Amino acid sequence: MVIRLLQLYSDRGLTIVKGEGQYVWDDKGNRYLDVHTGHGVAFLGHRNPFVVEYLKRQIDNIMVLSPTFNTPIREEALRKLAYILPPQLSHVYLLNSGTEAVELSLKIVFKSTRRRKIVALKGCFHGRTFGSLMLTWNPRYKRQFEPLGRLFEVVYLKPNAVEDIDKVLDDDVAAVYFEPILGEGGVIPLDREFVRALYSRAREVGAYVVVDEIQTGFGRTGKLWAIERFGIDPDILLAGKAIGGGYPVSLVAVRGKLANNIGPGDHGSTYGSNPLAFAAVAGAIQALLEDKVVEKAARIGKILINSLAEELGNVRFVREVRGVGLMVGIELRKEPTPTLQCLQEKQYILALKAGSTVLRLLPPYMISFDDVERIVEGIKKCLSLSS
Repeated sequence: MVIRLLQLYSDRGLTIVKGEGQYVWDDKGNRYLDVHTGHGVAFLGHRNPFVVEYLKRQIDNIMVLSPTFNTPIREEALRKLAYILPPQLSHVYLLNSGTEAVELSLKIVFKSTRRRKIVALKGCFHGRTFGSLMLTWNPRYKRQFEPLGRLFEVVYLKPNAVEDIDKVLDDDVAAVYFEPILGEGGVIPLDREFVRALYSRAREVGAYVVVDEIQTGFGRTGKLWAIERFGIDPDILLAGKAIGGGYPVSLVAVRGKLANNIGPGDHGSTYGSNPLAFAAVAGAIQALLEDKVVEKAARIGKILINSLAEELGNVRFVREVRGVGLMVGIELRKEPTPTLQCLQEKQYILALKAGSTVLRLLPPYMISFDDVERIVEGIKKCLSLSS
């Protein structure tokens, strides 16, 4: 009998054997510049030395332990989190993935309001487990599962449509969910005016504000958290991907008054808040602070976006270059898969797409000026070759 992996993702036809910093190598020795980074997970680079050191140290002590027991690494990670989380978010819980963080947040919202109506954004992506899937916009992901029933009534709001906010946000709404920059939906940054109006209206009707920073958070946008651009204080913040430096961990950060509404037995996870997860988060925060990750991402991200806009502005297949920091989208006038294949085969650059026509770049913070030139030249050449 031959065991095969379920094909839940398309096969890129490449065997990767090593990663270091912004690069990975295949089994033939070819080096690739990685701007895919595992859907944005390796923002701190592959094998970040701080994260690796913390994990090695923790493995030498204890790997498996229920959060019913305390550990020194848990206390260290919580102290470090106090440096980076918004001050009103005084309680946290660590889970394994972004979609699990969304699931826990939904339970907290429901227990705190007993309302079943959620407002989310058209184009949003919040995960593919059953509760989070009901929030996710793309019908392709959820159409076949909807006959099983809806946990919430979800109403979708067009991103940046300030004029539509009062039409959907009423006294029946439990919470508003949004990504500061829609990732899967096409790398669409939200406007400050829109977010502030959404936040204000949520406060008026007693709805909670849940910000999904699973992809945008931890420095990727040139701010520690993307919500810093809006000047709001969310009730719940969801983080993941980069916060573990490659280790599978997510985080739910909650206001104290909401934390009091959920207790033992309301949620659980065999691996949630385990010692290795805390070690990875502690190491990632150490890297973030010591290597000035946020500042470097802001600086090189601006150079990358400006270079792409300048070089691709007159390319007929390019509709728009947009993004913030190191979260970049190039909207094309054609399907991006041939360009992705060209980059992988001819330029040794690994990228991914968003939506149906957007080439998405999620590079790690340590990319160099030479890397930026390589990305720009590679995309420009591959767009012409795949015409």
